[in-house]
Amino acid sequence: MRNQYSLYLKVGDEVFHKKQRRWGAGVVVEERRSEVPGGFCYVRINFRDGQTRVFDNNFMSESCCYYCGIRKINED
Repeated sequence: MRNQYSLYLKVGDEVFHKKQRRWGAGVVVEERRSEVPGGFCYVRINFRDGQTRVFDNNFMSESCCYYCGIRKINED
């Protein structure tokens, strides 16, 4: 049985955090999905402040980065 994810971000997406503007813009540098049922799906984002932060990337999760304030800069 494979996990079902609804992914929000992909590698290369440019983003910002609505509540943490001081972080500056960021770029998604890694995206991972667990093959284990109930596993985690995450993205690593390098922000302009020099920090790399990790966020849940599953739109179906209450803790998805979208619901926490991460937004794409350029919507396709």
